[in-house]
Amino acid sequence: MNKTDLQKIHNRIKPYVHRTPVLTSHFFNKITGVELFFKCENFQKMGAFKMRGATNAILNLTKEQKSKGVVTHSSGNFAQALALAAESIGVKAFIAMPENAPQVKKEAVLGYGGIIKECDSNAIAREMEADKIQLETGATFIHPSNDDDVIHGQGTAAIELLEDYPNLDYIFTPVGGGGLLAGTILAANSFSEKCKVIAGEPANADDAYRSLISGKIELNRTTHTIADGLRTNLGDRNFPIIKEHVAGIIRVEENEIINATKLIWERMKLVVEPSSAVAIAAVLKNKENIKGQKVGVIISGGNVDVSNLPF
Repeated sequence: MNKTDLQKIHNRIKPYVHRTPVLTSHFFNKITGVELFFKCENFQKMGAFKMRGATNAILNLTKEQKSKGVVTHSSGNFAQALALAAESIGVKAFIAMPENAPQVKKEAVLGYGGIIKECDSNAIAREMEADKIQLETGATFIHPSNDDDVIHGQGTAAIELLEDYPNLDYIFTPVGGGGLLAGTILAANSFSEKCKVIAGEPANADDAYRSLISGKIELNRTTHTIADGLRTNLGDRNFPIIKEHVAGIIRVEENEIINATKLIWERMKLVVEPSSAVAIAAVLKNKENIKGQKVGVIISGGNVDVSNLPF
């Protein structure tokens, strides 16, 4: 995937997504000793970067595929992203959602025109329900993170960030399923001669960190993290990109995630979800190694249950 191809993808999805703002903070610059630039995907349509990948994946389907719709399994942001992207392009979206998914997320999916099929709350049940929908409807399955079109779409956030600030030394992202991280790496490699990409990951769901060490995809031993969007595993489409190019993965503890979430709410007045704050927590933890550098941070999303905040 070269710069020209990525630029074509960026241009193709532009009519369907927001070009989100990049904000700065004197407070965060002061406490880190780093010049920070926050790419605010919490202001994206449906509240997260995942709108980008979902849109690109649907736009790449044939006319016949579009006529039969799309299907995914997701309990949260990708469910909403696929539903809204499908609605804006005029395609049906079927979502296999665990029955215990937050009601607010189910309502958002329904509000975007998504058709929910409920299933048990485990990975196997989700996949089986998605397979069943695919068999019954002929819909095309789109994976939330382990899909080339999704990965390339997610990278457009970093393309915009580097268009606005071409001299960045680093971009920090969270890592869960790996789609955002892999897409950001591809964008940084194509649109900058020097920008490196580092990921933040919850210590309680550190499969990406361990995968980097072992050289093969590792599974999560636990998923007891407040960063609920990062409980998933890497896949065979995004892991090779991450393994070859990521500059590092920094594990952060639960109290560090909560502290970073609280700081960005208080100091920048931004509604961010804990999964987003993982990247900020990684910057805070690694500040001595990046002092004086220009650093972009992808704020991945802002879909929070405001009745159940972590602080």
